[in-house]
Amino acid sequence: MIKTPFPKLKLTVIGVDGECYHGYKPGDELILQDFTHPPKYFCLGLAHALFPVIYALSFGAKFPFMDNQRSLKVTCPDGGKLEFKAEILEKGTDKVQFIPKDINHKGPNPKDMEIKVVKAKGKCAYGYKVGDKWPVKGLKCIDGFCGAAWHVVFPALFALNFGAEFFFMDDPNSIDTVTCPDGGNIVFKVGRKNTDDRRREKSTDDHR
Repeated sequence: MIKTPFPKLKLTVIGVDGECYHGYKPGDELILQDFTHPPKYFCLGLAHALFPVIYALSFGAKFPFMDNQRSLKVTCPDGGKLEFKAEILEKGTDKVQFIPKDINHKGPNPKDMEIKVVKAKGKCAYGYKVGDKWPVKGLKCIDGFCGAAWHVVFPALFALNFGAEFFFMDDPNSIDTVTCPDGGNIVFKVGRKNTDDRRREKSTDDHR
C-alpha cells in the first residue's frame, strides 16, 4: 500500500512509430500511483524523459498550449518510437483534471529563475560554495554549469517555468532541497522570481 500526498497520473499511448520492447500500442493506458511510483516493469528510458513532466504536473504546472493545460505530450527517447500523453488525476479519484487551452496564449513565456547553493560539504569538482548563484531564463542551459547538477535541478526549473508551486516550502515559488548526486556535497535552492521582484530589479537598474 502506497501512502502518498500526491495524486495519481495517467499515461496514454497516442502514437507508435516503431517496435517497442514493452509492446505498447495506441490507446494503452498506464496509471502511476504518484510521480515517485511507476507501474511494475515500467520502461526506465521513458521514466527518464517523463519525470520532469509528471513532477511539474504534480505541483500544479499548466501547459497553456495544450487542449487540456493539465497535460503534456512526451516522446520516447529511444528513437521516438512512442508518444504518450501525461495527465494528472483529481486527488482521490480516477477523473482527469481538466483546464481548457488558454486561447490568449501567444507562445513561450520563459520565467526568470535562479539556482543558488545553500549548503556545501566535502569537495565539489566545480568549486561551488554557499552563496554561489546563477540566473536562469526559462529552460535555457547555463554555459559551463555542472552537468550532473543540471540533471537534478532541471525538473525543478521545468516545473517552476510552467507555474508549479511547492506547497511544503515556506516560499512555494522555490525548492531548497535539490541535492548533488555526487555524495550530496552541494544542495541547491531553485526559485522563480515573482513579478514584484522583477519590477524592483528593473527599477533599480533604470536608476543606476
